[in-house]
Amino acid sequence: MAFDNLITSGMTSYEEAAPDILSLRTLFVNVVFIGEPGSRNWVLVDTGMSKFTNCIVDMAAERFPGPPSAIILTHGHFDHVGTVIELEQFWGVPVYAHPLEIPYLTGLKNYPPADPSVGGGLMARLSFTYPNEAINLDDRVFSLPQDRSVPGLSGWNWLHTPGHTPGHISLFREADRLLIAGDAIVSVKQESLWSVLLQDKQLHGPPAYFTTNWQEAHRSVQQIRHLEPKMAVTGHGHVLSGEMLRESLQALDQHFEEEAVPKQGEYVD
Repeated sequence: MAFDNLITSGMTSYEEAAPDILSLRTLFVNVVFIGEPGSRNWVLVDTGMSKFTNCIVDMAAERFPGPPSAIILTHGHFDHVGTVIELEQFWGVPVYAHPLEIPYLTGLKNYPPADPSVGGGLMARLSFTYPNEAINLDDRVFSLPQDRSVPGLSGWNWLHTPGHTPGHISLFREADRLLIAGDAIVSVKQESLWSVLLQDKQLHGPPAYFTTNWQEAHRSVQQIRHLEPKMAVTGHGHVLSGEMLRESLQALDQHFEEEAVPKQGEYVD
């Protein structure tokens, strides 16, 4: 298992969490390739920051002989959909998201603006500059199946993990208890520029400056803890696994109010 197989080049790096799971960091957010290398049946989860289209396409071409079966979005914040329109046009594949997230992906509804008052570091203080406007995929984005299956992937299910956004989802594979968490949990203190630069490895709740419902965010952490994942690939930070993940999830759940919820902020109440 190749957690030390971390290759860095400029503003990207990648981790192979499992033989069929590769997490690619675009600046400060991860996109996930799910599929055995050489397979024609693979899926991309999230599309990272804008300006990284070529990087994602090149990584896909190195790993797979053709386009993905689908693009799955955990949610629609700017750092998770930055290249989705370009990739959808390039590959001509369907995009899927939770139905509650569709309005933010079809130009109908903007996210609430980020809240720089939550504290925690420079990333939070600068969050007033982060885009919150909806993108418009028009009729190229589809609701995920109601039976919780994941299009293009057998053995995986999606689960609704709201709080960070209304339609946030995570993906789970029961066979090896592997979780693709999106921003329901992250493994770096995303509010702090210093932690982001160092990629300090520690489990945290969702990025505070964009989280609008902290009660739902806590319930999502409890739902994830109940799954007892053995490995988690998060939207920000490195892969977590084993006892460190188990103990960190327990601590985050038990001390969510003190550790995850900001002491102040527009959305705290």
